[in-house]
Amino acid sequence: MQIREIQATDNAAIKKILQDDLRAADLAIPGAAYFDENLDRLSDYYAAASDRKYWVVVNAQGEVVGGAGCAAYDAPQRIAELQKLYLRSDAQGHGLSYQLIARIETFARQAGYRTLYLETHHRLAAAVHVYQKLGFTRLPGPLKTAVHTAMDQFYQKTLI
Repeated sequence: MQIREIQATDNAAIKKILQDDLRAADLAIPGAAYFDENLDRLSDYYAAASDRKYWVVVNAQGEVVGGAGCAAYDAPQRIAELQKLYLRSDAQGHGLSYQLIARIETFARQAGYRTLYLETHHRLAAAVHVYQKLGFTRLPGPLKTAVHTAMDQFYQKTLI
């Protein structure tokens, strides 16, 4: 598997993976990333500023099988958000989430962020397990008003 930055030709694949994963967890609902307006042009969104980035995982056949991103959540407080970490079912269980998060943490530190924040849902149990294993601390609620109002678990990790 190869991890590289997202390209415009990857947008449709990431959108499908994200929506398939959320549908499988019964989270194809308003307030979840399922309906994000940027899904059709994720590559443009992440290329629009130097303090955000998205990586995709490509298998040996050249297919995008997942990805994850990072962007400002509260720039004045130097808080970044881990965003849209999703893997196709056949790519799960191979440690790819850990590799993607490691890239995100490195990037976030280099971009000057001190904290990495994320919003998730208890139905995404494998993701919750990964976040806890990597030292993310569960918060009682969102740091600010949540964009994804359907999410019910919030985590952060200090990067410095």
